[in-house]
Amino acid sequence: MRPPDESPWQEEQSSEDTRTVAEVLGPLLPPQALHGSALIVAAHPEDEVRGASWLLRRSPGCHVVHVTDGSPRDMSSTRREAYARLREEESFAALALAGVPPHHLLSLGAADQEAALDLVTLTEYLMALLKALRPALLVVHPYEGGHPDHDAAAFISHAAVALMARAGRTPPTLLEMASYHRRQGVLVTGEFLPAPDSSPVATVSFTDPERASKQRMLACYASEARELKSFPVEQERYRAAPRYDFTRPPHEGMLQYESNVWRMTGARWRELARQALERLKLPEVPWH
Repeated sequence: MRPPDESPWQEEQSSEDTRTVAEVLGPLLPPQALHGSALIVAAHPEDEVRGASWLLRRSPGCHVVHVTDGSPRDMSSTRREAYARLREEESFAALALAGVPPHHLLSLGAADQEAALDLVTLTEYLMALLKALRPALLVVHPYEGGHPDHDAAAFISHAAVALMARAGRTPPTLLEMASYHRRQGVLVTGEFLPAPDSSPVATVSFTDPERASKQRMLACYASEARELKSFPVEQERYRAAPRYDFTRPPHEGMLQYESNVWRMTGARWRELARQALERLKLPEVPWH
């Protein structure tokens, strides 16, 4: 029987991995990135839990930004708005389990599958948030062709960091959370494609209580339960963001999102990225 002042949460914490963020990410990042707040940029509601639940629960004061509202436009206006509200409510519940308050959840407001259509505006919105919040660490998806919105989230994060540096401001350090991509015709989850610059990867293997914590957070997203079943909860991977050329394919062959019946293709996405680079006056070379 548990003493009256001992909560289930306290019991769980005592069994969790005791490694700190500095111990795990220190070998990957400059020291200044470990002293300050974190901002997690997720393409959709639930992406931040799927890729960075461990970091979320160890980052007091962190903020989460959803690039899209998670609701596609291929439904009626009323249904789309209702679904977007549902996804937001699910996020509030999941993030509360990590100690993230509702006012620390923000959205850039793009529609699901359409973030690439407005890369310049989304970059400007994110820049404004970076200037206001001044995070030391910016956590985002890799550029891997898994989902066009994941790639858009990567683009606007790298672009905002580049623009801040160009303006003489100190930008946050970019850290990637593993997502999913296509490899040899098969969906691969929770792993990175090899980085262009061979960036090292930190793997966090979960204890049983940590796995249970992530499962509880993911369970808040009942609207996505079927899709989330295919994603592992045993570990998470992180790495310092490599330099990307967003005008080139992330890998050879078909991209994962090209296997879906969507309007976006890799060629169209890269053309939109090229146009955005021109409008932002950023060079078409690898940068971050």
